[in-house]
This record gives sequence, C-alpha cells and structure tokens, in this order.
Amino acid sequence: MSTAIPVTLIPGDGIGPEIVDATVKVLEAAGAAIEWDRQLAGMAALNAVGDPMPVGTLESIERTGVALKGPLETQMGSGYRSVNVALRMRFDLFANVRPARTLLPNGRYNNVDIILVRENTEGLYSGVEHYVKIGNDDHAAAESVAIITRAGAERVIRFAFEHAVARGRKKLTLVHKANILKLSQGLFLDTGRKIAKEYEGRIVFEERIIDAMAMHLVLNTERSDVIVTTNMFGDILSDEISGLVGGLGLAPGANIGEKASIFEAVHGTAPDIAGKGIANPGAVVLAACLMLDHVGDTRNAGRIRSAIYDVLRNGCSLTADLGGTASTTQFANAIISKLA
Repeated sequence: MSTAIPVTLIPGDGIGPEIVDATVKVLEAAGAAIEWDRQLAGMAALNAVGDPMPVGTLESIERTGVALKGPLETQMGSGYRSVNVALRMRFDLFANVRPARTLLPNGRYNNVDIILVRENTEGLYSGVEHYVKIGNDDHAAAESVAIITRAGAERVIRFAFEHAVARGRKKLTLVHKANILKLSQGLFLDTGRKIAKEYEGRIVFEERIIDAMAMHLVLNTERSDVIVTTNMFGDILSDEISGLVGGLGLAPGANIGEKASIFEAVHGTAPDIAGKGIANPGAVVLAACLMLDHVGDTRNAGRIRSAIYDVLRNGCSLTADLGGTASTTQFANAIISKLA
C-alpha cells in the first residue's frame, strides 16, 4: 500500500498505552502504511482535559472513520455508563464482531474457529431504565427496557450473513430467547428467518435458544461457525467463546458502523499490572489485523497473524498470562522477528 491510511489511535487506560505502543511497533515493522492520529479517551482524557470523551477524539474518528484503541476505564459518576458504550452509540457501531480461534497448542479445545456477531446498540443495553416508587421507597423496584427494532435486527443479521459469505463460512446460528420473550426476541428471530431465505443454498441457517447455545458451545464447540445474537446475549457468549480458546488476552473485537469502525482489545485495563511492562499485547495486535482487513490491507493482516501464530506455537516468548515469562516488549519483538 503506497498511500498512508489515517487511523485514530486511542492508547486507553491502565495497560492500554503499553500494549498499544507494542502493537504500533508490530504494524510499523510489517510495513503497514498507517498515519496515526493519537487521541485520548477514558480516564486518561478525564485527567488531561476533564472529559472522558473529548471533542477532539470524536472529531478525529469522524475524520478518519477508523480507530484502534486500548481498554478504557469509566469513572463512576463521570456522566457515561461506559465510554465504550458511548462511542458505540455516538457512531452507531451496530455490529460487534468477535472472532475466537484456537491459537495455543495443547489447549482445552482444539479446532475452534467461531465468529460471533453481536447487535451493539439496542436490547437491554439501550440505557432505558428507571426506578419505581412503591410506598415511601423511591427505589423499591427497578425496570430496564429491552428495545429491539426490526430495522436494527435486520441490519445486524444481514451483516452477519454477508460476513459469513465473504469469509467462506457455511453456517449461521441465530441465538435468541423467543420462547419466553415472545415480542422482543420474537421480532429478532422472525427477522432472521426472513433474511435466511435469501441465503438458502449458500449459508445453512439454524436457531438456538440462548441457554441451550451456552451448553452447546461447551459440548460441541467445533460445530459452531458464525453466530448472530442480541446485545446482552452477545456480550455473554463472546466471553464464553474467548474462554474456549484461552481467555481475553487473545480476544480482539471490531465495532462496525456505516460511517466509522473502532477496533479494540476486549479485555479490561488490568490496573494491577499497569506500568510493569508484562501485559500481553496479543489482543490489540489481532484487533489491528481486523482493522487492516477492514481498510483493505489483507496482505499485512495475514502476515502479522501468521507471525503471532508462530510465536504462540513456539511458546518461547509468551507473557505470564499465556504461561511464559516474557515482557510486553519481548512478546512484540518475537512477533516482529517472524515478519522478517
């Protein structure tokens, strides 16, 4: 690629700056043509400019249309339920893509290769909730509303089908709870059934109730391919599939919208090890690969993935969470050495 692609870079909080800097070095070593625009969000932004989601950061994402970020911390009482959620809502990032693939040898499960697509802006995370007063108790009960629209369901389910077709996948499973939540979950399921007819002969469609799916993933892991579901169910299942392949340390995520997309490590800020130089940068490196795919640099995305897979199989330069003793820099340098 000859022309540098502008990308907003948000280092994040806790271990974020360490693992993001390591990732930038990997991309530079691979020769990825990226023009980084460094911005702040989360606690780093709150401490620097008094706002966890500064205008400058939002304007940068609007301008570039692509962002790579580390984990963010949301301070209690900062005005946001979550900065991550606020970013998704601000840019209408309706599809959260969470791939999970067996990377570590001799793991609990082999041959896992799942893509989970989670609706990212509706459902119980819409933020519509309130207390109900009973007698003299203003907080006697609490009510949260799950909002599911046909338009919202259609765009994320269609995205999941198109994502499956583009990647040569064979099956899509829609996960729901329509047996109990007959209107909201029923609308999501009904929309999926209608869209599935358009892909007959290309993608096998199946539907599973959420609790049955949670068990199925453990008992019959290799039978899952692409999964699409609502916001909260996707939040839960995405961590489950990460656990199948070794945990969140190697779990990337992509938040996709029509005008902007944000790529991230899905784990937390790990304040207990922040600044010690021992954090695993793997999730951000793999998120950067998703980003490179998104902007059309599939060659470098593939090279970096192959390099990190080689390092993981070799097992000599792994961080503590992966059973090794390597530092963040040593892990990144090992990946870089495989690019040569």
